Amino acid sequence: MRDLVRAYIEKYQLLTENRPVLVGVSGGADSIALLTILVKLGYSCIAAHCNFHLRGDESLRDEQFTADYACDLGVPFLKADFNTGQYAAERHISIEMAARELRYNWFEEQRLALGAQAIAVAHHRDDSVETLLMNLVRGTGIRGLSGIRPKNGYVVRPLLSVSRNEILDWLTVRHISYITDSTNLSDDYTRNFIRLRVLPLLEEINPAVKTAIARTSDHLSAAENIYLYVVEQARREVVLSGNRISIEALMCYPSPETILYELLKPYDFSPVIANDIYSALSKESGKIFYSSTHRLVKDRKCLLLSSVEKESVCEYVLSGDEEKWEGPVELSFDKVVITEDFCIRKDKNIAYLDYDKLRFPLILRTWKEGDWFIPFGMKGRKKLSDYFSDRKFSRLDKERIWLLCSGDDILWIVGERPDNRFCIDKATKNVLVVNFFPTKVLSV
Repeated sequence: MRDLVRAYIEKYQLLTENRPVLVGVSGGADSIALLTILVKLGYSCIAAHCNFHLRGDESLRDEQFTADYACDLGVPFLKADFNTGQYAAERHISIEMAARELRYNWFEEQRLALGAQAIAVAHHRDDSVETLLMNLVRGTGIRGLSGIRPKNGYVVRPLLSVSRNEILDWLTVRHISYITDSTNLSDDYTRNFIRLRVLPLLEEINPAVKTAIARTSDHLSAAENIYLYVVEQARREVVLSGNRISIEALMCYPSPETILYELLKPYDFSPVIANDIYSALSKESGKIFYSSTHRLVKDRKCLLLSSVEKESVCEYVLSGDEEKWEGPVELSFDKVVITEDFCIRKDKNIAYLDYDKLRFPLILRTWKEGDWFIPFGMKGRKKLSDYFSDRKFSRLDKERIWLLCSGDDILWIVGERPDNRFCIDKATKNVLVVNFFPTKVLSV
């Protein structure tokens, strides 16, 4: 079995020989075998034991046994004591989840403090089979059917290539003692229920069912690699600049609904919401969907993704005398007296306003429903909402718009179009020239 473990470590490049390995050791057969094999393979090991204080004297027995065994191997021993019940109650989680969080958090703290290359834990092939079945019962995608991974960050699992029976046989032949956790004999926990009741029934159908499931898991793991490759290819081709998802490009992929979910999952969209978004692709624009961190707007040709910003000030008072003003947008102001050599640049990022028609201070604000102005060159008023529709503004484009106002009157849709009432004419003597710097727009 030692050769199998060595080959598995080499295949997945789990460990190197030049730095210590932190080994999680409970005192049970699996972790005792792991520690022993790694020591025999020449790795510098540190035994790390967690006492969760859930089984009274048994917990103390496990701690003492593990400490003595580490001493016999000449391995440094570390231990931590946890009030697991209190931790679970405070966070409203199960005892199993609490123990897992406490264990791995402490392991990582020790890894960093000791400069260890990895945290080795004793999951074996049967554990991977049980995990697959648990995920299958709960409902899962292809990732959940791939079993336990050989490596997850700094956590490595060198025993995944061997079964529980192979471990027990290896220990028995070598007369190596271990302890048995009494809770492993109870079917109160989901994993134990699968181990003690479900798998024996499946073995009546196929005595080699664990091997068959493990082999299937390996195939699914390979399929997952292909799946993830396609997802990343789709991310490159479907996600455009500005966090826009091209609907046309998305629909060219097989199973676009699945691709969409994978693209949205990093932004905390649940499978249910992702399904609703997919159903909305063929419907009218404007529908908005939210995750805990992001908002997605269904536009004509794209899905527009943006982070959910906290509420912030959306109105600013400007004197008009500022040479430069920096806030959510950057503006500069220049009062100019008209002379014969005065010229106007045709640039939508510059507004030329009749200074004497303005009331100060000026207001910079976001737009709201009911806003209207008289577009430059026109005589009749126009609602901003209609102006935006005519210009085919997306929902996010509208929300990025700022208005420069004088009292209740809109002077300029910043970076777009001024109001005809305040533009310069033949009678204008003084001009307020306002420059907008679009590359310096900030989130609000």
